[in-house]
Amino acid sequence: MSWEAWVTLGVVALFIIGLARNWAAPDMLALAAMTLLVLIGELAQSDKLPSITEAVANFGNSGLITVGVLFVVVAGLVQTGAMTLITQPLLGRPKTALAAQLRLLFPVAGLSAFLNNTPVVAMFMPVIDDLCRKTGISASRLFMPMAFAATMGGVCTLIGTSTNLILHGLIVALDPRERKDLLPGRPDGLMMFDPAWIGLPCAVAGFAYMLLASKWLLPERRRPISLGEDPRQYTVEMIVEPDGLLVGRNIEGAGLRHLPGLYLVEIERDGEILPAVAPTEKLRGRDRLVFVGIIESVVDLQRIRGLVPATNQVFKLDAPRTVRSLIEAVVSDSCPLVGKSIREGRFRTTYNAAVLAVARGGQRINAKVGDIVLEPGDTLLLEAHANFARQHRNSRDFFLVSNVENSAPPRHEKAWIALAILAGMVVTVSAGWIDLLAAALVAGGLMIAARCCTGPEARQSVDWTVLLVIGASLAIGGSMESTGAAGVVAEQLIGLAGGNEWLVLVAVYFVTMLFTELITNNAAAVLVFPIALSAARSLEVSVLPFVMSILVAASAGFATPIGYQTNLMVYGPGGYRFSDYLRFGIPLNLLFMAVTVSLTPLFFPF
Repeated sequence: MSWEAWVTLGVVALFIIGLARNWAAPDMLALAAMTLLVLIGELAQSDKLPSITEAVANFGNSGLITVGVLFVVVAGLVQTGAMTLITQPLLGRPKTALAAQLRLLFPVAGLSAFLNNTPVVAMFMPVIDDLCRKTGISASRLFMPMAFAATMGGVCTLIGTSTNLILHGLIVALDPRERKDLLPGRPDGLMMFDPAWIGLPCAVAGFAYMLLASKWLLPERRRPISLGEDPRQYTVEMIVEPDGLLVGRNIEGAGLRHLPGLYLVEIERDGEILPAVAPTEKLRGRDRLVFVGIIESVVDLQRIRGLVPATNQVFKLDAPRTVRSLIEAVVSDSCPLVGKSIREGRFRTTYNAAVLAVARGGQRINAKVGDIVLEPGDTLLLEAHANFARQHRNSRDFFLVSNVENSAPPRHEKAWIALAILAGMVVTVSAGWIDLLAAALVAGGLMIAARCCTGPEARQSVDWTVLLVIGASLAIGGSMESTGAAGVVAEQLIGLAGGNEWLVLVAVYFVTMLFTELITNNAAAVLVFPIALSAARSLEVSVLPFVMSILVAASAGFATPIGYQTNLMVYGPGGYRFSDYLRFGIPLNLLFMAVTVSLTPLFFPF
């Protein structure tokens, strides 16, 4: 190997060790590794190591841009509540991590079979985060299995992942005569459901493993939410919309029973107070529900379709709801409204903000919002223009003013528009009418144009950390390829298999799996394909079993966070460490390998 290849292997090893030992955040480590390769290449004037131009060009990779644009599509689905319409019937309110996994894995894998798994993971990430906050299930028990399920579903069809399409393209590019000799029965390349013969058994085995092993091999890292820990216990009132989705449903079925840090105190119905509400109590139109709880759960309450704030002041604000958010403000002793009720002081007229709830020293204020007499130190939960905090930050009327994150009122009336945009993207991509990036760009643009999400919300929705890691990892993988390090390692390992067809198949799978973990899935497939082709020619056998082995192995990168971009996407939200992937992913890698090399010769003979 050249000295550049050794340097690349050394940098990759440092990168992996850094991830394993948590030296720094993944994006910082990836950028540092990329920078080191570029710096060495520039100082040594090597044309094999990536130049700064080549390294930066990876951040314009279509796959990376697609991931970024899909965050905008997801923002439209979240801001309209459309994701709730899709997922609530599927997920319900599971009480255990196992029940949540059972409800989650199958729809994720099913969607991934016909849609690239990256957008599927992007769509389900906020759903899982919301589910974990409401049920108390550890996010680390769900994010990684969800990402792996998306990968498993993608292996089952030709269009499930970009890797499958790349392999199909490599086959089609062969000389027609050679295709006929090396691919008996497949002169035109792979067919739509060819991968399912191997991918489906792998997925079934993978599901069984995840459901059985996640309890012991995945960490349980919880974000505790306790009503008693937060002194700001708001009393908030909501009204059941007369023609809304919640009419006729009981408290349990409406999802109002187990919100963390929030409890339903009473229901006011036709002038009658119903205290200690039973979970079987059915809701009626115009019921006034009184809750006490912490700010995070109050925000969740605002997002429930079929509930509206009890105060009609929110409908009289000048700013449209699309530009509003929730704001916390602490009343100062110099506020002119101290000693007056919110209604008497004409709070909305004075500040162009509606008071949704008031927190006072952790005590419940037993009065309707408009009748509460303000005191110094009261914390107000307001719905107002997003600029309210900036405008009143230095006001003498309030001690402290701050925006509540991700609290824009949901645009429920736009939910079906957002779903239609999503469906259009899925159909056009699945039918092959338009490229995924083009479809995502159109869908993201339509989300903003239709006001499913605003421009600022779209920008804030992009997780730049994920994009930085993917872009830098592409540069590192490119260096593995350009320096010849990947090719030399692959040829040596496959050479050890000798002339045995089955051992060569095992070697092809193992090398592809190894490269998938260290570089990228697409690069691994492209690197190993010509080696497998040469092996098939030498052995005078069909290349199809080797292609199917590469197809599965290039996607089944479960043992490292850099093995697949969806692994990277859930690395931070799941609170994972590098060792979590090794512990949970290595057995899954070996299971996929065993199933693939056992079944491939049966369905696709040599």
